[in-house]
Amino acid sequence: MGPAPPPRPVGRSAWALPEPASADEATGLVAFGADLAVETLVDAYRRGIFPWPHDAMPLPWFSPDPRGVLDVAAGARVSKSLRQRLRRCGWTTTVDAAFDQVVGACADRPAGEGTWVSGEMRTAYGRLHRLGWAHSLEVWDVGGRLVGGLYGVRVGGCFTGESMFHREPDASKVAFVDLVRRWGEAGGAMVDVQIPTDHLASLGVEAMARPEFLAWLARVRHAPVGVARDRLAVSRLAGSEAG
Repeated sequence: MGPAPPPRPVGRSAWALPEPASADEATGLVAFGADLAVETLVDAYRRGIFPWPHDAMPLPWFSPDPRGVLDVAAGARVSKSLRQRLRRCGWTTTVDAAFDQVVGACADRPAGEGTWVSGEMRTAYGRLHRLGWAHSLEVWDVGGRLVGGLYGVRVGGCFTGESMFHREPDASKVAFVDLVRRWGEAGGAMVDVQIPTDHLASLGVEAMARPEFLAWLARVRHAPVGVARDRLAVSRLAGSEAG
């Protein structure tokens, strides 16, 4: 299929979100309100801000400090057990082959876990996807069943991951490792996971101070990067990632 085409240009946002540096120190909260129009979202991601809906309140926007970031030049960290999974599972991956299915699976959390991927968010990111700003990465088993994946937003050389899911053990990790490889090969600079977690740290994500993240984002946010969409074997990831 070749690389994804450049995203289509969008107009100016109708909203002026505050500067990320003004965010609440404890929570990273920047503002409430605005909307999920394409123009609003693209402007926000270019500036290191993202929406994170919460029940019973106007739409909140965040720019946390620290930020969870992976330098794609360093690659993802692959444990011995994950490396074995990569070699033996027979899975394949694609990009943008099932965007709506991936977002739906990310929204379909077990009862009690909750999700911020509301119907409004699904509609908004679907619009971003159709304009080339949002992408999904799918993991397929040998029978052609979707077993894992993730989706997120690209602005230049930064890919911001929004959510991931798995239906088989390690499938979301496989999706992340594959994304890092594809993004690096396309010329991308970093994968932003927004909030640092121990789970993502095990894959090589590091906590980066917000000023450092924003400075890096400013340098790469207009870079021309077109991630490959071809169906690829997961086994290719097993040989060269650092363990």
